[in-house]
Amino acid sequence: MSESNSRKPRLGLVGLGIMGAPIARRLRERGYDLTVWNLQPDYFDRVKDSGASWAESPAAVWEASDVVLVCVLGDDAIESVCFGEVGFARARQGAKILIDLSTTSPEATVRLAKRLRDEKGSRWLDAPISGGPKPAGEGELTVMVGGDAIIFHKAERVLRAIGRNVTHMGDLGSGQKTKILNQAIVGANYILMAEILATCRAAGIDPDLLPVCLRGGLADSAILQRIYTQMSAEDFDPPRSYVRQVNKDLKSVTHFVEGLGLRLPLIDVAVRQYHRYADAGNDMEDGASVSRLYQNAEDHK
Repeated sequence: MSESNSRKPRLGLVGLGIMGAPIARRLRERGYDLTVWNLQPDYFDRVKDSGASWAESPAAVWEASDVVLVCVLGDDAIESVCFGEVGFARARQGAKILIDLSTTSPEATVRLAKRLRDEKGSRWLDAPISGGPKPAGEGELTVMVGGDAIIFHKAERVLRAIGRNVTHMGDLGSGQKTKILNQAIVGANYILMAEILATCRAAGIDPDLLPVCLRGGLADSAILQRIYTQMSAEDFDPPRSYVRQVNKDLKSVTHFVEGLGLRLPLIDVAVRQYHRYADAGNDMEDGASVSRLYQNAEDHK
């Protein structure tokens, strides 16, 4: 499966959403043969001009590929892609490695990986990603990987085609556990940035000057420079992420923390605030638009 001494592996990609489409384009730019499928066929228009090939089902993607990447929304979606009526398990032959770029629960990862190995003899890497659509298209993602070290090394060059920072975190499920920690940091900071923005405005400080002033200091971060500035500019269309996804990820944070027997009040408050925004009918808004929760003075007293 290595690229070093033979041809590049044939790749498949299931999921052409906000992250999947730029990943597909990036893989084509890197010279990979790529076969794709998405539940909504019109999404193929996002990548058609890249030279990617369309397949009529996940099973057809599997048969056309050596390595298949999946970038879908959660446990139910990836289980359907793998074992549904037209899923990978229906293929006669095909890929030897599945790379799950989705944010999937660690429990589902272990369960589905065992079933895929039993039914198809194929191996699974959980490799959730962080960074956003622009880094995805530029090969600048952060990729946190769980799975057998030998399988990781076989697939590493594919992962490095999309990721600037690729780290093998340990056994199967370790990538997803790391992504939960990542989402706890991101989710809590979404709420913090929203509250800092509200505080700036209430205090009469120009909110656009804050990231300029703090750049390079201890309080600086990618969240401050990217998400806070997006909130300040009300730059939410088109969405770079969806509230429904962040909200789902934060529910996973709660489940994970409770399973460890921990009480983490800071994270708990952030999770509840984000749920509040999502439950108000904002599922398909940009994830950073949670700042609107604080636009009325009564909301942040």
